[in-house]
Amino acid sequence: MSLLFPTHPTTRPRRRHRRNHVVPMLIGAALAAPAIAVVAYLLWPTWQSQKPGDPDRIPVSVGATLFNVPTHAFRRKVQKHSGPQERVDLSYVYPSLEASNLPRHVSVENFDENAQPIDRIFVSISAHHDATSPDTRLRTIYPRYIDRATSSEDGLTTQPFRDNSPYSNEDLFLGTTPALVARCTRDGATPGMCMSERRIGGADLIFRFPRSWVEQWRDVGNAMDRLTTQLSGLR
Repeated sequence: MSLLFPTHPTTRPRRRHRRNHVVPMLIGAALAAPAIAVVAYLLWPTWQSQKPGDPDRIPVSVGATLFNVPTHAFRRKVQKHSGPQERVDLSYVYPSLEASNLPRHVSVENFDENAQPIDRIFVSISAHHDATSPDTRLRTIYPRYIDRATSSEDGLTTQPFRDNSPYSNEDLFLGTTPALVARCTRDGATPGMCMSERRIGGADLIFRFPRSWVEQWRDVGNAMDRLTTQLSGLR
């Protein structure tokens, strides 16, 4: 029997030899863990423990054109990330141009107080995909539907669109120094709103603001110039 089934006297010693190696390793790891934790704590970047907010600006590519967008200007959380995007929607407090997407706090007690004109200027950046440019529309399309033009003492020209045109119930405002081109709906059941467009690279910047601001059109024009420079870095 011993010849058919030979015994292996070295099996148990080998297992004991392995255990002898494992035990010191476990003890060493247990002793090293506190030291590693202390070193990691001392070397860990301080900004991790201070719970900071988001970076001040986020680089966004729209229409292969780079824009530096203030973090708090995004109106939609899904758009609040870096990299290529088809469109981003932003909001700025006017006239300070502070980037803030925080909604107003309205309650039953202060509802009447908060029912006041909009204090934000809205900006949408979207890829134009070679669509008709704002300058081309101004030169070749809008003149077909203009009814008559009137100029004010402050240098602003008002050009109403004909009622049977695609832009009925709208007026075109033109100003220089600074340059302003704004198409505005007329006041009715709701206050009129204006839209002003600018093209930069592969993207169009579309500004929206209340029609009532046209009375201070130079301030609005300067505000749009400032936002364009801040977003695109153009000088």
